[in-house]
Order: sequence, then C-alpha cells, then structure tokens
Amino acid sequence: MGQKRHTAEQIISKFRQVEVAQAQGATIAQAVKQIGVTEQSFYRWRKEYGGMRLDQAKRLKELEKESLLSEDVARSYSDKVQKLTDDTVAEIDRMLAAKEQEIMQV
Repeated sequence: MGQKRHTAEQIISKFRQVEVAQAQGATIAQAVKQIGVTEQSFYRWRKEYGGMRLDQAKRLKELEKESLLSEDVARSYSDKVQKLTDDTVAEIDRMLAAKEQEIMQV
C-alpha cells in the first residue's frame, strides 16, 4: 500500500472529524479508523496541527515553503499553539467539573 500525503487543510479537517467523533463517545482508535488513518498519524498530526485553525496552518506552510521560517521556528510555533490549546482544554475541564459538582448539589 502506497503512502498518501495529506495537505494541511485535509489534516485539520480530519482532525476535527476525530474531535466530533470523540465528543459523540467514540474512542480515539475508533475515530481514527473512521477517517482512514493510523493512530500514529493522528498523534503526529495532533502534535503538529493541534489547536490550529485552517488559516494558521496554511500560513505556516507558506512560510516554510518560502524558507522564511526555519524548521526550528515552525516547530516552536506549533509547540506554543499546542501548549495554549492544552491549557485552554484543561481550564474548560476544570470549569466543567466545578459546574457538574454545583449541579449535583442542587
């Protein structure tokens, strides 16, 4: 089986499909199987594109192609976006847990 290259747009679209499937109760393994990629690819994509919007990913790829952005700087940018996303998700989870606790007490 040959390798298939996905564009940044396709990756982000598939990444969002996995998020929707997870929200509906599917495991990551089930969700990535639905979109037709391996878990390894999904985790690699999440590391590189997690939390990015489509326009951000396009701009990042354009800068990489033009060699205006070194790989180290691009990786740093991706890491910063991932950290911000992780922090935001953690804060939302904390808020959700507090709200659930509040609802259960009523």
